Amino acid sequence: MNRILAVAKNTFREAVRDKVLYVLLFLAAVSIFGSKALGWISIGQDIKIVKDISLASTSIFGVLVAIFIGTSLVYKEIDKRTLYTIISQPMHRWEFLLGKYLGLMGILAVVTVVMTGVSAAYVLLLGGSLEPIYFLAVLLIFWKLLLITAFSLLLSSLTSPILGAIIVFFVYLFGHATGVFLDLPPQFHGTFAEKVLKVAYYAIPNLGNFDLRAEAANGVAVSGVYVAWVLAYGLAYTAVLLLLAALAFEEKDV
Repeated sequence: MNRILAVAKNTFREAVRDKVLYVLLFLAAVSIFGSKALGWISIGQDIKIVKDISLASTSIFGVLVAIFIGTSLVYKEIDKRTLYTIISQPMHRWEFLLGKYLGLMGILAVVTVVMTGVSAAYVLLLGGSLEPIYFLAVLLIFWKLLLITAFSLLLSSLTSPILGAIIVFFVYLFGHATGVFLDLPPQFHGTFAEKVLKVAYYAIPNLGNFDLRAEAANGVAVSGVYVAWVLAYGLAYTAVLLLLAALAFEEKDV
């Protein structure tokens, strides 16, 4: 466990020094504070729009952090040749990978807390109120980020950072529109394309399950059972992805 925590701390320190992180945080802050301008277009809806855009910014920029940092975690160690020194020590490869994941998880937690704190303060400053559903929405966004991070780590063990980032980005997009794979026009029925899309529907995580932006913006409560189910769903998917990442890294010739 000490070995895993040592890798996690080192990964956290490296990520904190990454300039990409601060650029993304700056852009997230701009989008949150700029959301008020869109609120002026819809009279009486400004607080709802600020909440919606703030949550969207937390999700999008959090995913970008997971993509740009997560897909290069293992590749950087190989490129700098520091990995050879690490794995020559009495450390299992899965311990190294889990440490990397926990380190990035820590960064995402900090990023999520910072963006949530800024957006919450901004909503209150504008005279709005924050219901518990807003923070539940943030929790599910963070849970989604952990899933995306696990997938980024898997691809970091399999391919280059650029290709990995592209794949993760498209999975993120398709993951929010998985219903399209089943709601097909009649001409698709019985075709090979329909079978492929059905496989994609079950293979790609349904990230739309983690989206409570509309409910949070309008202050609509959500069943605790639903939230618990989504958390369990995300945890199961993340565990499978981490297992696949560990297996892929074990087979990697480094």
